[in-house]
Amino acid sequence: MQISPREVSETLAMIAQQHLDIRTITLGLSIRDCGHEDVRQCAAKIYERLVRAAERLVPTADDLAREYGIPIANKRLSVTPIAEVCAATQAADLTPVAQAMDTAAAAVGVDFVGGFSALVHKGTSATDATLIASIPSALAATQRVCSSVNVASTRAGINMDAVLVMAKTILDTAKATAAADSLGCAKLVIFANAVEDNPFMAGAFHGSGESEAVVNVGVSGPGVVRAVLAEMPKTADITAVAEAVKATAFKITRAGELIAREASRRLGVQMGILDLSLAPTPAEGDSVAAILEVIGVGQTGGPGTTAALALLNDAVKKGGVMASSAVGGLSGAFIPVSEDAAMVRAVQAGALSLEKLEAMTSVCSVGLDMIAVPGDTTLETIAGIIADEMAIGVINSKTTAVRLIPAIGHVAGDTLQFGGLLGSAPVMPVNQHAGSVFAHRGGRFPAPLNSLKN
Repeated sequence: MQISPREVSETLAMIAQQHLDIRTITLGLSIRDCGHEDVRQCAAKIYERLVRAAERLVPTADDLAREYGIPIANKRLSVTPIAEVCAATQAADLTPVAQAMDTAAAAVGVDFVGGFSALVHKGTSATDATLIASIPSALAATQRVCSSVNVASTRAGINMDAVLVMAKTILDTAKATAAADSLGCAKLVIFANAVEDNPFMAGAFHGSGESEAVVNVGVSGPGVVRAVLAEMPKTADITAVAEAVKATAFKITRAGELIAREASRRLGVQMGILDLSLAPTPAEGDSVAAILEVIGVGQTGGPGTTAALALLNDAVKKGGVMASSAVGGLSGAFIPVSEDAAMVRAVQAGALSLEKLEAMTSVCSVGLDMIAVPGDTTLETIAGIIADEMAIGVINSKTTAVRLIPAIGHVAGDTLQFGGLLGSAPVMPVNQHAGSVFAHRGGRFPAPLNSLKN
């Protein structure tokens, strides 16, 4: 891959002034051969596999960051969904497996390990049910383990029984980690149309269609996009704005492509995908909401917000695919509330509501992300929020997700403090008119007509 001197200069400016980083290098590993009928032997095999396979991940990432001058914020692992790996075990609790994953992650120095997961969009097996029942205790007992459950897809529809179970799981996880501001829920995501090559947490897992080991890289850079747009005159038309975003996304992706190829070569594993996602951080200016406001929305959440986000998401994808033949994962723009300083301000000002966020998820890369709600929010309300978001994903053939944090002991207007990349979450008011019937009907929401594509 040819990198021109001008590209090097531009990249250095992005790093020094505009928060450009490689958000994550994620090593995906197949651990299907680690299954065992004894859950503790299964856990031991998983530990040994992760430690052996990932021992060079962090040193390699550190070397690349030092040599190329591009910060690499996180090093992560993702594994085969644990519900598949543990199909042979009869254990009633899979927490020992999560603890083995956590210990292995600490041993090799990675920030997170994803894959304490189950895919139940069409039905729930006995092992799926066991894994889901284990999530609250597993996330309370670990620091680095992330969990995800896919409850819907465009091909299958929505598993409404699983939606209700996951609403209860969110509440149970919040209670199990209440002393830490319900932090366990920040490591749990419910998906529609989950992808197999996502390098971002909490939703990363190593899909069944992947090779034995693969490197997936996630590139961020909302601060870079914001800085470019801020230099444009307010008289620039919307086409010019889109073109500027495309050009910037191209440059960001080129930096990620370089790191991804080198990481793959040095680790001796296949290069997977490059996920170009504008993932914000709490750092001032490193914000998707700030981009929307520079585009011209008065404050994020106001009229025009969804249109501006749609423009941004589309332009990011178009720029990225011109820079790499391996763009995948989610790629677009994330809108996690707690991790975006301008998003937090919009909530506190009353400009951004949960309902507006839901509308925005129809055009962004993921969904309702890192949103704190009052601790007394009902089971039926949470199930309804999940079902609404899954429907957006299923009908529109896109990935959507829910990462809600019921703030036990807190009410709307309070703030949860997580620190680091997770930032702080203002507790948002929730519509309490969910009713008591819909969430308990169960069954399967049928696949939409647009699923019949053969």
